[in-house]
Amino acid sequence: MTVQGLFALHKTSMQLADGRELIYYDDAAGANRALHDARDLEPPMPSPQIRYDPILDEWMIIASHRQARTHLPPADECPLCPSDGERLTEVPASDYDVVVFENRFPSLSMSAPPVEGGDPLLLRKPGIGRCEVLCFTADHDSSFSHLSPQRLSTVGVAWTDRTVELGKLPGVEYVFCFENRGEDIGVTLNHPHGQIYGYPFIPPRVARKLESAQRYRDRTGGCVFCDVVAREVAVGERIVATTDNFVAFVPSAPRWPFEVHLYPRAHVADLPALSDAHRNELVQLQADVLGRFDRLFDRPAPYISGWVQAPVNEGRELSHLHLEIFSARRSRTKLKFLAGSESAAGAFVNDVLPEDAAERLRQAGAGADGGSR
Repeated sequence: MTVQGLFALHKTSMQLADGRELIYYDDAAGANRALHDARDLEPPMPSPQIRYDPILDEWMIIASHRQARTHLPPADECPLCPSDGERLTEVPASDYDVVVFENRFPSLSMSAPPVEGGDPLLLRKPGIGRCEVLCFTADHDSSFSHLSPQRLSTVGVAWTDRTVELGKLPGVEYVFCFENRGEDIGVTLNHPHGQIYGYPFIPPRVARKLESAQRYRDRTGGCVFCDVVAREVAVGERIVATTDNFVAFVPSAPRWPFEVHLYPRAHVADLPALSDAHRNELVQLQADVLGRFDRLFDRPAPYISGWVQAPVNEGRELSHLHLEIFSARRSRTKLKFLAGSESAAGAFVNDVLPEDAAERLRQAGAGADGGSR
């Protein structure tokens, strides 16, 4: 199968030794993707469940089997690097461009066993869904901000393809593509990679955004996301970088010391709604902003980067695609911890003035060839 984008992209699916799916996304034809996974692996037996919190009106995922997942192995034992001789990893090939595979220790699974729990105050259900790992590059020492334009395009197509495919799975209500980077964030594998979750519910923060967007529409007739973007562009002081079709800015009321949101100027629901050219423009702006985070402290920044997209079924007309990037670092030597006010009360306290954060991020882009202005 060939998926057409700005660069020809070739998609090849195979099964790993334990039955999980792995998909290669190649920039060009010709790579040998018929390699067999020679490992002796037992089929995974995940047992996730979701439990309802009637006080917060939220679903929680319980995945106790994940306690046994791989934790910060040395680089020469990284399971996300290509296989090399007798060292067999999650990727059978000796090299790859972009690869996606089902997580060996998933938080959600399409084969989650049934659970009992009909009590409305103790409601629980099988943790139906899918969790995938997306490796941006075979280079263990690289990062998203250092990917070539061609590789960024490939990652963008992979995100789009997985958004479509996971959205087709029975029971999946929301597809979330994200990256955790840095041990300060809590990563367990240092290889450049992200994850994709297909949730059986709309995550609480997304649901709250949609509820807010509906109230704003009822009150004004407009889109709160579009209006915020237009106002940030008009004010200008929190703008970090722009392209013809996208804008990156520090929000007026950020939760994190260094937080940037990337929005399409036009109202677009999700990644599949973007044209190939616009998707490539957006991921290059993403790489530009992430490079600024690294230059901000002159060291690799710990960050979380997540795409907020329209749900599979509900609220699609209210949704406005955007990317949120934030770091747990508030200075070169200090981290932002979620302590009493944040963790217990849910009220964030930010130690950095948003306008100062935006100025520092603008300065961190000086001289960088990020393709934005």
